[in-house]
Amino acid sequence: MRAYLFIVLVSAITCYLVTPMVRRIAERGLIFSPLRDRDVHSVPTPRMGGVAMFAGLLAGLAFASGTPFLERLFDAPGPIVGVAGAGAMLCLLGVIDDIWDLNWITKLAGQTMAAGFMALNGVSLLSIPFNGVIIGSPRMSIVITVLVVLVTINAVNFVDGLDGLAAGVVSIGGVAFFAYSYMLARDTSPDSYANLASLIIALLVGACLGFLPHNFNPARIFMGDSGSMLIGLLLAASTIRVTGQVDPAVLSDERALPTFLPIILPIAVMALPLIDLMLAVVRRMAAGKSPFSADAKHLHHRMLRLGHSHARAVLIMYLWTADFAFGSVAFLVCPAGAVIPILAGAVVVTLALTFSPFLLHRKKTLA
Repeated sequence: MRAYLFIVLVSAITCYLVTPMVRRIAERGLIFSPLRDRDVHSVPTPRMGGVAMFAGLLAGLAFASGTPFLERLFDAPGPIVGVAGAGAMLCLLGVIDDIWDLNWITKLAGQTMAAGFMALNGVSLLSIPFNGVIIGSPRMSIVITVLVVLVTINAVNFVDGLDGLAAGVVSIGGVAFFAYSYMLARDTSPDSYANLASLIIALLVGACLGFLPHNFNPARIFMGDSGSMLIGLLLAASTIRVTGQVDPAVLSDERALPTFLPIILPIAVMALPLIDLMLAVVRRMAAGKSPFSADAKHLHHRMLRLGHSHARAVLIMYLWTADFAFGSVAFLVCPAGAVIPILAGAVVVTLALTFSPFLLHRKKTLA
């Protein structure tokens, strides 16, 4: 555990220190996020913060390779090369988009290439932990892996609409997912708890935590597509390593819902981004538009329309993420009978906070 905490710290410090340098470069290069009707910021803000997050990733990998507990993961470097290489491709693609605003087809093609590169280097779904489904065809494995990565990347990209929202949501979900992957490794490999999924999620959480002080409202820099695509890739990579390459049947019998957690938890961690993505696709296609067209009807826009301030909307969406993610992990370590009432109570509180401006307005109207 201490080795992973050390990697989180290295990644966070590196990202925190590099971000101001990236911000100055963006300001001098006039790389600002434009003011559009669908945006909620009112001041031109530099973007390209994903470069600092990628620096945190590389620093964390460098230190991990020299850490006795984790160095064996580098004996077969293919998967690590796949993740780092795909991250570099997406970060570069995002920087180009931050500067010149690429069209969605070009970005989708770049995302597909990066996901394919990662899959070809060993980070791919080999099985689905539901009734022992095995993906027998290498070609089909790559196709399914690419689809999972594309969905995750674009879900994170969609939720990146308020200061600190994407970095905070992914950090909270990442901590929950790290707890699960660590306990899973402890059950399946008692001789060594080191595993690539936990390392990737530690790097991800560190990069997000290091970037968050610069990005929370009022943001001094945005992560841009270079950041949102990168953290989406890392979240997908850690999910794939756990969900598709570990047989949950070997988990301890006393664990609650062991067979289904590898499917439930990634969905729970990504609940808000996935809900936002699905609603956006349905909404735009019903209107006869491309699912990749932009609008101002995302969940964070709706929170602002309810009457929440910018910061309050972000904090409430943090709470929803924590409810989904940690609620799912709780089933791994506690009896369902104890988890369900506590989780239900947390959801009720979060619902009350979410709709409190509307309820107060209605109360004043009736009065």
